[in-house]
Amino acid sequence: MRRATVIEELSEGVLLITLNRPERRNAFNHQMWCDFREALTEAQERDAVRVVVVTGAGDAFSAGQDLGEMIGGSPVESAAEHGFGSFLDRLCLFDKPLIAAVNGVGVGIGLTLLLHCDYVYVARGARLRAPFITLGVVPEAASSYLLPALIGYRQAIDLLFESDFFSAERAVEIGIATHLCEPADLLSTALDRARRLAMKPLGSLRWTKRLVLATRRDQVAAARRREDAAFMHRIGSPENLEAVSAFFEKRRPDFVNVPPTDREQ
Repeated sequence: MRRATVIEELSEGVLLITLNRPERRNAFNHQMWCDFREALTEAQERDAVRVVVVTGAGDAFSAGQDLGEMIGGSPVESAAEHGFGSFLDRLCLFDKPLIAAVNGVGVGIGLTLLLHCDYVYVARGARLRAPFITLGVVPEAASSYLLPALIGYRQAIDLLFESDFFSAERAVEIGIATHLCEPADLLSTALDRARRLAMKPLGSLRWTKRLVLATRRDQVAAARRREDAAFMHRIGSPENLEAVSAFFEKRRPDFVNVPPTDREQ
């Protein structure tokens, strides 16, 4: 099936999904959340698909949420109706091998998506970022649980608090990515791994992944509920509005002079 924002190519049991909004650096809008969710749903159901590889069109993996759409909607629209929640429902339950080929910048979901992948190949020169605090919001996609579980509390808190870009080399060093590749070799290397996996017994692969996912299922679900509640509290807050305004005005945000609104204990 042809979709507006993702390209799907099936060969030798391997489905290559390419995020395809290169003019927006593959930032997610409502259509892309839905298209990617539906592509994963069909991949899960089709016997011909044994392994999935995800990459980005152009020079980016994904720049995250399309802020133009986010600021144009109400908080409810941004959090729920844009398809983010149902996409995550599908991603968290996807039980076939899932491989990321990170060909360029990965911001927001372009980073947190990797925490749900089984292998992450990253091109030298790619840069990743968890921008949530600088946007006046909170982590997403259960990353508040998965990131410290994967790389440790101090590494995770540093990436989240600083919200700076970090290199492909650091991503491999701390365990977010599994393999560093030269850009020209990235996709072929990831597809080679996928083809090798596609030759293995799919039933055993799926049951093994289900068993591993079951060890963290409750924690991931609880983290998502906490994140969703916190996001609804933060979206539209003075800090969030200042962050988004500064982004579009191409200036540094001034959070010091934004009146505080949170009084949580």
